[in-house]
Amino acid sequence: MASPPRRPTNPLAAAEAAFKPIKKPAVVREASAAPNIRELVSIRIDRAVLDYFQEDGPGWQDRINDTLRQAITHKRD
Repeated sequence: MASPPRRPTNPLAAAEAAFKPIKKPAVVREASAAPNIRELVSIRIDRAVLDYFQEDGPGWQDRINDTLRQAITHKRD
């Protein structure tokens, strides 16, 4: 008994299968229980910006966070 092919032989069916939208479960993000808790995130930053903050050594992530916090404060004013 022959088994059916694993891939569609019809080009239209193959294209539809390739571009079929992925159904991802909705992620509901809960607010953190405690204020000012830092979260681990991944962000893309230009090399020049990263070099600027890393010039002064350890604590560069805190310096980036402080700069972003100042930007938020200035925007609200």
